[in-house]
This record gives sequence, structure tokens and C-alpha cells, in this order.
Amino acid sequence: MSLKIVALLLSIASVVSLALGYYLRLIISLGKKGSMELDLKQMELQAKEKEQKIIDDAEKKAEEMLRTARVEIKQKEEDNKKNEERLIKKDELLDNRQKDIDKEVEEIKKRIEEIKSIREKADEIEAQKKEKLQKIAKLTPEEAREEIIKTVEKESEEDILVRMKKLETAGREALEEKSRSILATSIQRLSNSVTTDMLTTHVAIPSDEIKGKIIGKEGRNIKAFERCTGVEVIVDDTPGSITISSFDPVRRQVARIALEKLIADGRIQPAKIEEMVKTAEQEIDKTIKEKGEEAVYETGVLGLDPRVVSILGRLHFRTSYGQNVLAHSIEMAHIAGMIAEEIEANVQVAKAGALVHDIGKALDHEVVGTHVEIGRRILQKFGTDENIIKAMQAHHEEYPYETVESMIVQSADAISGGRPGARRDSIENYLKRLKDLEAIALSFKGVEKSYALQAGREIRIFVTPAEISDLEAKKMARDIALCIESELKYPGEIKVTIIRETRSIEFAR
Repeated sequence: MSLKIVALLLSIASVVSLALGYYLRLIISLGKKGSMELDLKQMELQAKEKEQKIIDDAEKKAEEMLRTARVEIKQKEEDNKKNEERLIKKDELLDNRQKDIDKEVEEIKKRIEEIKSIREKADEIEAQKKEKLQKIAKLTPEEAREEIIKTVEKESEEDILVRMKKLETAGREALEEKSRSILATSIQRLSNSVTTDMLTTHVAIPSDEIKGKIIGKEGRNIKAFERCTGVEVIVDDTPGSITISSFDPVRRQVARIALEKLIADGRIQPAKIEEMVKTAEQEIDKTIKEKGEEAVYETGVLGLDPRVVSILGRLHFRTSYGQNVLAHSIEMAHIAGMIAEEIEANVQVAKAGALVHDIGKALDHEVVGTHVEIGRRILQKFGTDENIIKAMQAHHEEYPYETVESMIVQSADAISGGRPGARRDSIENYLKRLKDLEAIALSFKGVEKSYALQAGREIRIFVTPAEISDLEAKKMARDIALCIESELKYPGEIKVTIIRETRSIEFAR
């Protein structure tokens, strides 16, 4: 009995516990559901707030864009209005000008008609006069002229011939005497030195220890110096000096200035050599400009373009048959001025034509053509007076003598170049051969620079590494050698050296 009661109680307890568990579970699930609904409502509110904020921002941006667009449209409308007003004013101005032009054209037409009528009347009066004369003389104008000429010829034929012969002889003698007097006076009034330039330059050094620095380890410095300047540096046993040799006087001067600066600085190395060479080139450019200005000032030639004056200064470093071209041009300008003054020609044109007569030689190694033709193109390009161009272009008889001044320039050139000792033909031929040697090398594609050294026995050629490979450099050396053999005449042999150098430069910052 007790067991049944216990079992009943246990079954009742289990049912009650199950009911309680189910009820607790139901309460917990209802609580979670309520919290999820709250979270969803909160998220919904946040989304609505964000949406409203985005809408507000978009409206603000739209208002700003509309405001900006209205301002731009208003500005464009104002600009268009101003442009329209300007165009209207221009149209009115053009209409007024067209009216004025039409009036002038009408007036000109009227004047032309008046002139035509006056000419017609004059022709009628002239024809009437001729008719009256023909009626009186019973001869046409041609017949009357022929009769008079025949009569005068018969009466004074012999006298005219004798008189003409006397005048011709006397005039020729007087002109020859006058020309000799003018030339002699001009030569006597100007007597310049006629010493010629040499092909070497000596640089003094303070001690023989500097020679070792200039040569450098394994000749590194002297090779770098010769490569940068294109000259040959001769370091021998002569105490206190080093010799720079080159046919190009500009290169010699650049090398001399650079070497003197290196000696004064004391730091002789490839990088410093390149720096000093660039500085020396800048100084030479400045000297060229100063020499051109000095030449113009000394001769009193005014009105030349500054660029012509700068090109003229380059002639200070150019020689012709051993004679300094700029000094020769200045001397010619003085002589031409004196001759022009004596024969009452245009002194300024004669002096200017003489001063610039050889200006083409400053660029004849860079431009194709004779120095006369190059000079004409230079002067025409920079707006030089046509009379000066006519005066200079005939000094080698490539162009005809168009003016008296052109004859004066040619005579002054002959006087200046004809002084005893003024010129040496052998030096000019030697320099021409060296220039031709460099020109052949420069004609090949990829060649950057070329220098003729060792009195023309060696030519060093610098090529662009990006365009010429090592194999192509070897082939180019052979091609240049064959070209030199076929085009030039020279004693002995010529060494062709091609240098291909690649440099990579970066900066550490």
C-alpha cells in the first residue's frame, strides 16, 4: 500500500516538474522574443535616422550645386553679353572703316578719271603741235632728226673722233693716277702687325711636380683632359711649361684656361677636369661676345644685330692662311672707310661690308656652303641692310659688283691680305685637311664628337652608346678608315680610334 502511494507521489511529482519546466521554458522564450523585437525596432529607428540624414545631406549638396550652377550661368551670361557688346562695337567700327575706304576709293577713281582726261588733252595738244611742225617743215620727226644728225656728222666727224680719243686717254690716265694715290694713301695711313698665329700654346707651371698630377695615375688625368677638350697635351722635359697642340684655336684657348684653373686649384682629377672645361667654355663664350663688341666699337660700325656681333666675335679664334680673321676684318674696315671717303662713296656701308665680309667663316665648319654664301644667309636672317650684303658678297667675285662699295670691299681685302708676310698658304692647307678629317668622321650616324690629333696622324671619335654597340663601333672604325683613304690625300698613316663610354649617374639625397 505504501509503495503504491510512493509511486503515485513520484508520478505526480514528475508530471508537476514537467509542467514547471515547460512553463519556465515558455516564459524564457517569450522574454527572448520581446528583446529581439526591441532590437529590431531600435535598428529600424537608426536606419530611418540615417536615411533622413542622407536625404538632408543630399538636399544640402543639391542646393549648393544649384547655387553654384546659377552663379556660373549668371557669370557666363554676363561674359556672353560683354562679348556680344564687344562684337557689336567691332562690327560698327568695321562698318565705319568700310565706309571710309569706300569714300577713298570713290575719290581715287575720280582723280584717276581727271588724270586720264588731262593726259588725253595733253596728248591731243602734243599731236596738234607735231602736225603743225610737219606742215611747216614738210618732214616727219624721224626724217628731220636723221637730216640733222647726218649734217652734224659730216661737218665735225674728224674733230669729234680726235676729241674723243684725247678725252679717253686723258681720262684713263687721270683715273689711274687718282686710284693709285687713293690706295697708297690708305695703305700708308694704316699699318698693322702681320704676325701669324701658331698651332701650339704653352702653359706655365710652377714646378715639375705638377706634371705628374696632370698626367695622373696610368695617364688617367691627361687622357680625360684630352677627351674633354679635343687637344693634344705634350708633357716633355721642357722645364716650367706644358704644350697644348691643336689646329682649332678655340679648343686651344679652352684647354689653356681649363689647365691654368686646374693648376691653380691643385685638385686634378677627371670630374674636376670636366667641371673646369665647362667653366672655360663659358669664359670663351663671354670673350667671343666682348671681341665682337670691341670690333664694332673700334670700327664705328653701328646698327648691326647683337647676334651678328656675337658671331663676328668668333672670328677672333679663326685664322685664314695664318692671318687672324677678326684682325683682318677690322683692318679691312678701316681701309675701306678711307677709300670710300676719298671717292665720296658711302663710308658706313663700305666699313660694315668689310667688317662682316668673312662672317661666314665663323660657321663654315657647321653649315654647308661657301663662307660667302653662309655669310649672306646669316646677314639676311638677322635683317642686315641690303646694301651691306651687296658690299660683302662680291669680295671673291662669286657675285657681280652691284655697288661702288662692293668694289671697295674687294680692294680692301686684296690690300689687307697682300701685305708681305700676312698669310701662309701651307698652314691653311694643313688646317683644311684636319677639318676635312673631322668632317668625315662626323658624317657617320651615331658620332657625337671627333678630334684630329697628332698633326692629323690620329683621329679620336666619340660615339653615342645608345646608338652604337661595341661590334658596330669596330665596323665603324674600319668604314671611317676606308672613307679617309678614298677621299683625303695625306702622308703616312692615320690612326682611327673610336671611344664608346657609358656612364650611369644617380644622386644620394
